[in-house]
Amino acid sequence: MKFCIMLVDFSIFKLTFLVCLQHLRSSAMQEELDRFNKQQKKCQSMLTNTAPVKFSNDTERLQHINSIRKASVGGQMKRVIDLLFRKRQALTPEQINDACYVDVSHNKDVFEGLRKNPKVNYDGNRFFYKAKHNVKNKHELFVLIRKYIEGIAVIDLKDANPKVMDDLQALKAAGEIWLLSNFDSEEDIAFPRVVLKVDDDLKKLFRSIDFPQDMLDVEEYLLKNGMKPATKHGKRRADAQVQGISSKPKPKPKQKNKNFSKKAKLTNAHLPELFLKLKNSCRQRQIYELPNL
Repeated sequence: MKFCIMLVDFSIFKLTFLVCLQHLRSSAMQEELDRFNKQQKKCQSMLTNTAPVKFSNDTERLQHINSIRKASVGGQMKRVIDLLFRKRQALTPEQINDACYVDVSHNKDVFEGLRKNPKVNYDGNRFFYKAKHNVKNKHELFVLIRKYIEGIAVIDLKDANPKVMDDLQALKAAGEIWLLSNFDSEEDIAFPRVVLKVDDDLKKLFRSIDFPQDMLDVEEYLLKNGMKPATKHGKRRADAQVQGISSKPKPKPKQKNKNFSKKAKLTNAHLPELFLKLKNSCRQRQIYELPNL
């Protein structure tokens, strides 16, 4: 009888223990669930307040770098030379890579091409642009032009500095230089504006010289005296004859002036010599443009 009572008590204790254990497990699981829910809410609030991360810009940049480094050697060299022209500073290969994405250090062909390029100088560590004329500002440009009395081609000055064309126009507007066009090469030439004093006897001698009416005669005279003419009328005329084109321009049809009446024409008919002299004078002005000495 006593054994049975003890067995019943043990069963009740076991059942009580299991119930308590189950309750503890439920409480722990509930705490874990509550903690998980709090973390979820916290993460959700952080995602809501944080701007979305975009990877498109970085992807485009990497694609751009890859396309540059896969380009031809000449294309990469041009990119570097353009950079040096704009910066006008000595740059290391690392600085060039950061600025225009051309890896000069690890591309032997680009490195050797830049080192031998006449527009680039390399001092063993850095590259820098080499202009034909080292001119930094308008004053230095004016001093350079004054050294070339016979004129200097503008194309040789274009790479002197990024603002050289504006400086040329400023010097021209100030009346310090002349910018004249070469009809054969269609290039501008800069001349220093120098004031020369000419004797009166030399002026009279110059004005007494009779110039030929045909520029071909002028060219022949210059060649006979060992001088090279600036114009090429002889060559142009020969080419025109070979192609069957007349060297002389076709005369334009004269347009009648409707403002004058027949009465006005009859009234001026008694002065033919006056208009003949005026016509010859106008023709000579068109052929020659003599300096005002």
